[in-house]
Amino acid sequence: MATDKAYKILAQQQGISNNKAKELIDRGLVFVDDRKVKIARAEISTETKFRIEYPEDIEILYEDEDIIAVNKPAQVDSYEIQDAIAGAELLHRLDRDTSGVLLLGRNEAFIKRAIGEFKNRRVEKHYVAWVDGVVYEKMEIDEPIFTIKKGKAFSVIDPVRGKKAHTVVTPEEIQGKKSKVHIEISTGRTHQIRVHLAHAGHPVIGDEQYGSRTQAKRILLHSAKMKILDYEFNAKEPKDIARYK
Repeated sequence: MATDKAYKILAQQQGISNNKAKELIDRGLVFVDDRKVKIARAEISTETKFRIEYPEDIEILYEDEDIIAVNKPAQVDSYEIQDAIAGAELLHRLDRDTSGVLLLGRNEAFIKRAIGEFKNRRVEKHYVAWVDGVVYEKMEIDEPIFTIKKGKAFSVIDPVRGKKAHTVVTPEEIQGKKSKVHIEISTGRTHQIRVHLAHAGHPVIGDEQYGSRTQAKRILLHSAKMKILDYEFNAKEPKDIARYK
């Protein structure tokens, strides 16, 4: 059986450059059946048939002279959205796989004021996720988080070096051995929700980095609502969050 590197086969099938093919794989947009292709240089059969799933369009939820709220699609980097909106600056970030409410500021005075709200923990942040295991009752997780930033960021529970982190998890729905949960966080540590849920024994579905053994096209985490100053923004749940297959 003939084999070649995944990105080269994809490039040939799609009639695109090797660099473009590698970029699509690195962004998590390429699948074989329902399995994401993760390693662009992996040796695979030249008969492999790929499918590319491009991100949805960016939806503007609200904008005025101070702030822009968008519904970020999964598989889009937060900085890509900042680059696409002239004169706007991110007020916070969402992981590439996370969908939902993302906020940008439009002028220096408002950006400074908004960042102050984040630092003083006066921003309400609500998420929805599907997790491994059955969550029967509300959980409050107060475990300090330390982030290792060499290469790909990775966070751990660390009582000595970690920073305070608070997460409240409320069950919404149970399907077999999977649960849909509502999450509210008052702090915003790197990968806070993901590492706290993994620590509680309920990693987010698709989050292999933090121990999920359930395959998914992405990490099933969605930023559903944010409240800052006098603003409130809500992002409709995408299909993969609204109903787990």
